[in-house]
Amino acid sequence: MVASVLDPCCGGRMMWFDPSDQRCLFGDVRDETVSVTDRSHQEDGKRVIEVHPDVRFDFRGMPFDDETFHLVVFDPPHLVRAGRRSWMAAKYGKLGADWRDDMRQGFAECFRVLRPHGVLIFKWNETQVPVAQVLSCTSEKPLFGHRSGKRSGTHWMTFIKGSAIKRTPPAPQPTTSPA
Repeated sequence: MVASVLDPCCGGRMMWFDPSDQRCLFGDVRDETVSVTDRSHQEDGKRVIEVHPDVRFDFRGMPFDDETFHLVVFDPPHLVRAGRRSWMAAKYGKLGADWRDDMRQGFAECFRVLRPHGVLIFKWNETQVPVAQVLSCTSEKPLFGHRSGKRSGTHWMTFIKGSAIKRTPPAPQPTTSPA
């Protein structure tokens, strides 16, 4: 079976009900197991995250043909400030200083590999970067979304490729004269 869904920033596949679902191709720039000491979690302070994608690639330049996938789930790193050995950086990854260019390229790549009328699910946590700044990195507009999380800082948004529909006004209806 060929995967019809792409997760180009899969990380530890934490949001997936089935992290080995064969309908999805899991990609990430990282392929690693990271162990971090973080005393806030367990008595021994050990936390481990495993990032093992099906295919290793950078979301800014994906190795797929145009219009390959029906659905893309884009959950890129959202931190710009995090310690080198922090649990949050290990778990979610970290954006560089040129994160706006990275996000422009990432959105462009996600829409490029989507089939016409394909769906992009975008997840963003605005703890460090407001969602409006990230959305300014694409000309596409989300169709609808939802906020979640402890402080409603995580945004889930749905885009449809090619959804800019030119609306034509309805044709005038014939009027009937009163009898």
